[in-house]
Amino acid sequence: MKAQIKLGRILGVQIGLHYSWFIIALLITLSLANQFRLQNPAWTDGLRWGMALITALLFFASIVLHELSHAIVAKARGLPVRSITLFALGGVAEIEKEAVDAKTEFWMGIAGPITSFVIGVVCLVLAIALGFRPPEFPTEPLPSMLMWLGYINIVLAIFNMIPGFPLDGGRVLRAIVWWITGNARRATTIAARVGQVIAFMMIVYGVLQFFQGAGLNGLWICFIGWFLLNASRESYAQVAITEGLRGIRVADVMSRDYPTVDAYSNLQTFVEDHLVRTGRRCFVVTLNGRPEGIITPHELSGLQRARWPYTTVADVMRPLDQVTTVGPDTPLSDALEMMGQQDLNQLPVLANGNLAGLISRAHVLQLLKTRAELQA
Repeated sequence: MKAQIKLGRILGVQIGLHYSWFIIALLITLSLANQFRLQNPAWTDGLRWGMALITALLFFASIVLHELSHAIVAKARGLPVRSITLFALGGVAEIEKEAVDAKTEFWMGIAGPITSFVIGVVCLVLAIALGFRPPEFPTEPLPSMLMWLGYINIVLAIFNMIPGFPLDGGRVLRAIVWWITGNARRATTIAARVGQVIAFMMIVYGVLQFFQGAGLNGLWICFIGWFLLNASRESYAQVAITEGLRGIRVADVMSRDYPTVDAYSNLQTFVEDHLVRTGRRCFVVTLNGRPEGIITPHELSGLQRARWPYTTVADVMRPLDQVTTVGPDTPLSDALEMMGQQDLNQLPVLANGNLAGLISRAHVLQLLKTRAELQA
């Protein structure tokens, strides 16, 4: 989930918004305004809308705290956290690596629900201290806001503890199964299957609710179930790939026989004799037989075709010292993460300052395909 709007950093973690966040923010504000109107008809329109907006923003702030708790545990366990993104269904912390043991997975998973539950309890205690007497609705603005924030954060904590991967409860389930069996892949499979069953149940329940007159509420439950179903499948695939690559180094998969092109060749010749003729997309640029950089079709994209005959490969190549590289002993999963983070299809492999080969996504996919065929 990529953020289109960046808000800043908290504890070194980038906070951002996905465009879909504005939809849910609007819906929550409208819902709160209507709820405050029904519960407190004496409020003026300005007060009602102002409190609805403030409450909605504080709710999303509590979601950021929920995700920050995941990030804090991850960073404490040595796992880098890139960002937190708010979107239509809440928030997501982008942790760059999977947990390496069941204990880390457990605390990462349960930290968010604990944080939301604590926020909810604190808000309800403050609301009661200010005059809220359940089950009656408070008539004053501040207790009304705190009451709603208290209930919704407790509901959020309970919902996230549903034992379906990739919800927090699913990660806790995965950690427990992982601890019992000692098998991370099996734990991931069980947690993902449970998550898919729960997602199907939510979809069916939402459909039944819709035809029984629930209207948009039923469709909303269906949408959440559909989202969880897809997220469960994608999360399982990602974790399965990481587990499948565990223990494999870049040197085991990289290509040592990489295609080359002379630095003094012009781009017209490069395109016709190398790109078009071979279909390969990455070439090592050599000068007097020594690797100097790499060139891909991307380097040609900003240059007019009419200039190709008068521009050399060396003019547009990316020098090796300006390219992200890996070493032969780099874990293959780390190299794949680098390519994903920087949207690269290949990485040069350097050994003692010399080019040892190239590693690409195609190499990783070929390895996974071969393993899948053998397992089948």
